[in-house]
Amino acid sequence: MNQKPLTKIQEQLLELLKKSDRLLTIREMQSSLDVSSTSVIVRHISNLEKKGYLKRNPHNPRDFQILSDGSEKEIAWLNLYGLARCGRNGMFLDGEVVDRIPIAAKLLSFPSFEGFLVKAQGDSMAPRINEGDFVIGRISESIESGKVVICQNNGEVLIKKIQIDKDSIILFSLNTSYPPFIASDDFRVIGEVKGIISR
Repeated sequence: MNQKPLTKIQEQLLELLKKSDRLLTIREMQSSLDVSSTSVIVRHISNLEKKGYLKRNPHNPRDFQILSDGSEKEIAWLNLYGLARCGRNGMFLDGEVVDRIPIAAKLLSFPSFEGFLVKAQGDSMAPRINEGDFVIGRISESIESGKVVICQNNGEVLIKKIQIDKDSIILFSLNTSYPPFIASDDFRVIGEVKGIISR
């Protein structure tokens, strides 16, 4: 894929996004590059997308994937969202990015902008998922029996295997010491577990 040439400000903007280890706001980009207004940054981001140098994460407008020669980067930076407890007392997955973790893009079987990470806590999903493991999720709201998912249930974020039984959704642990339980009214899938990085 032949990409169109860049203006000087577009080169600077790409370099800024490459070097940043966190998600930048439009105003922070404006300040760092000393341009006249945020609308200038927005216009250049749009042009970089059209030229094939940048891909915006549709689930997070502040998150950009930098493309090289029209293909995804060898290294993908996935957003880490706090802790998901493998038990009954998890934390909200509220969109606040705790960190950005680099992983080899070829380890993902899906576009990296659909990926995210949570850090497991507890032993209810052992031996597959253990305390401190990074769990790779792919954003999805699909509910399918037999899938291991990162989900919200009763105001908590959990990692569980789901089973649909008539009108109920049952949440299972892989560790048989923990009994299954019926999902609450606020249950929703955040993403499907697609990989584990053991600590």
